[in-house]
Amino acid sequence: MKPVSIEEFYEETAMLLPEGISREIGHFNVFSVADMIANYKKKHVMPYNRRNYYKISIIKGRNVAEYADKVIHIEKQALLFATPKIPYNYIPQDEDQSGYFCVFTADFLTKSKSGVVLDELPIFQAGGYPIFQLSKEDTKETTAIFKKMHKEISSDYAYKYDLLRNYVLELIHIGQKLQPVTALYPAHNASERVSSLFIELLERQFPIESTQQRLQLRTAKDYADRLSVHVNHLNKVLKENTGKTTTGLIGSRITREAKLLLKQTDWNISEVAYCLGFEEVAHFSNFFKKQTKLTPLQFRK
Repeated sequence: MKPVSIEEFYEETAMLLPEGISREIGHFNVFSVADMIANYKKKHVMPYNRRNYYKISIIKGRNVAEYADKVIHIEKQALLFATPKIPYNYIPQDEDQSGYFCVFTADFLTKSKSGVVLDELPIFQAGGYPIFQLSKEDTKETTAIFKKMHKEISSDYAYKYDLLRNYVLELIHIGQKLQPVTALYPAHNASERVSSLFIELLERQFPIESTQQRLQLRTAKDYADRLSVHVNHLNKVLKENTGKTTTGLIGSRITREAKLLLKQTDWNISEVAYCLGFEEVAHFSNFFKKQTKLTPLQFRK
């Protein structure tokens, strides 16, 4: 299953590509949330899916944000960061919605003098903190940056994309400053190091994008062997650091992927089961029903 492309984003939202943007390295654009909601109402509800572009949003209004294994209720205003690695969507809970969002590809920042690598930044790490409830002061500061972007994208300034790159980096740094200190400066003890490596290894198994692709690591022992630790030790440190067992974390991540494949592809159940490492369809069905109270077919319908 392929992530939503930047071209499909414009098709889904009925937004128009800005004139001359194809001459720029990478891609960047900025929109108002009100325009996005109006277009989605004409088309369909924003799907829970991966995108192959990055997105930063400031949304004002009551919303529910579904992001990987997190469901976060937003009561007033929030700053949200999305990465191609992880599926997400935002569900408005009332009609009073406003704000801005920008979309961009990794290549857009290649010309930045900072030499930033997006996937190495804490804000875009799997298992990180992608959603921040904002104070009035933070909202004012962040909205001002988006308004500058919105104005600049339509200007004829020869170096406007260099300026827009700086605005994107400023938003990223605002988000990282809002992160808990433990996310920006993790302790480097052995227990947390093992936990961090496990989460990274787990996320590397996804996304599943083809019926020919199959999970390489399926059990707690598979991960323990790859990390060169005893399976009991791995389970202990994960329980200490995440509150969940190794098997629980693996099962939760596989379930998320299964839901996405069942909803967003036309693969049959046996193909989904095979890709997720199950030898028999019955084993997959039993696993999925235990996790969700529904069979794969019931969930798909």
